[in-house]
Amino acid sequence: MASELIINVTFNEKRIAFLENGVLVEFFIEKKDNNSMVGSIYKGKVVRIVPGMDAAFIDIGLEKSAFLYVGDIILDRLMYEEYEDSGFPVEMGERIEGVLEDGQELIVQVSREPIGQKGTRVTSKITLPGRLLVLMPATDHIGVSRRIEQEDERKRLAALLKEICPKGYGLIARTASEGKTRDEIESDLNFLRRIWESIQEKAKNVKAPSILHQDLGIIFRVIRDLHSHNLKKIIVDDPFVYKNIEVFIKEYLPEEGCEVEYFDEKDPIFEVFGIEMEITKLLQKKIWLKSGGYIVLDYTEALTVIDVNTGRYLGKKDLEDTILRTNLEAVKEIAYQIRLRNIGGIIIVDFIDMERKESRETVFQALVDVLKKDRIKTFVYPISEIGLVQITRKRTRHNVTNLLTETCPNCDGSGYIKSRYTVCYEVLRELRSACKKEEGRIFNIYLAPEVASLLYEEEKSSIELIENTYNTKINLIANPGFSIDKFQVEGVH
Repeated sequence: MASELIINVTFNEKRIAFLENGVLVEFFIEKKDNNSMVGSIYKGKVVRIVPGMDAAFIDIGLEKSAFLYVGDIILDRLMYEEYEDSGFPVEMGERIEGVLEDGQELIVQVSREPIGQKGTRVTSKITLPGRLLVLMPATDHIGVSRRIEQEDERKRLAALLKEICPKGYGLIARTASEGKTRDEIESDLNFLRRIWESIQEKAKNVKAPSILHQDLGIIFRVIRDLHSHNLKKIIVDDPFVYKNIEVFIKEYLPEEGCEVEYFDEKDPIFEVFGIEMEITKLLQKKIWLKSGGYIVLDYTEALTVIDVNTGRYLGKKDLEDTILRTNLEAVKEIAYQIRLRNIGGIIIVDFIDMERKESRETVFQALVDVLKKDRIKTFVYPISEIGLVQITRKRTRHNVTNLLTETCPNCDGSGYIKSRYTVCYEVLRELRSACKKEEGRIFNIYLAPEVASLLYEEEKSSIELIENTYNTKINLIANPGFSIDKFQVEGVH
């Protein structure tokens, strides 16, 4: 399946669209003020131990301290010489007490950006991704990418990694290592070792908090991570970035045969490739299915909920057949939207209830199969009796919706605003209260046109009753600039 990257650079904003057979499947965006920190390595200092959470807060030089869970701690030989007699690597057990202490320095890597109210998360289990390998200092793990499916190749790579892996390191063969020779793989290993050694050397000579290593910028990081997905062409609309990508491809991916093209047309690049319209759809909560059914996506800080509905789809056979077909169609769309929107964490899918056990098993297996194509680690738990499926997907960066939106000032992020009827009666209550306090005074009411119209027409008798009861005069003044839930009661002489 041929794929390509379309890159749009607008001053301090970079947008990257990953297309497979012309279809947008992943979207990345980075602005000047929200550059990704994931993968960057710091020399940090422990500022607070929290025994009740089995965690510590680490100062890495950001406005807020980063969070380090005890399960993510491996003590590094060069930074903790007092542990040498116990042997290394030293991987932590279950409790934080006695493992770290206030003021202690350690090397950590950002594993998750701050998302919502959750701060930056770090780990001392360092991973350095290269073109073919991932190097893991201070571990002894050997692994092969799950995307390499041929058993003979998996065994060959695992055996090779065990042979070449230096003592005190772990290695993972990335998807791009499939079919690569020993020399090519060893070359990548040596490159990664030099990076780690330079990081360790820098750590000896700087005070915490300090940054030791910054991962590639978003454009080169995406190219590095996606080049093994049959990436054949990169098209970019910025001449400076175009030249840098050419150099990067020649040095980093010389044998991959990936073409780099400079886009120099008058029309915007994302409009020419039909991407702009697809990005607009990312903000929609309701996604229609071809059959007439639909799914609805709702986001909370803790999880994402996806609801499946039959909508206009009536089917051609019995009800169970209609439900099964809708659920199966929804499965493909859900997997697509999860990947495209980069939805992470806990995802709950509410499929339409199915009576037959075999129908539930069919839908579950279809979901498992389609999510195997996702390059982000994803787990699916069996469908429940009431049609709920729990999915967990590794979350390292914001989902696209968060990057493209901000909290609504009118609804405070709830996704809802008060109805004009609700506001209408709020106005009447506040007006009546004001009239009781200052009987005989004239009042001007500034409000949205929709609410003003409701008061003029359906609630005209209520306004007249207040005027007669409190010997007052009420002026309704429609302000087109007011949102429905905004109004102002002002007493005048």
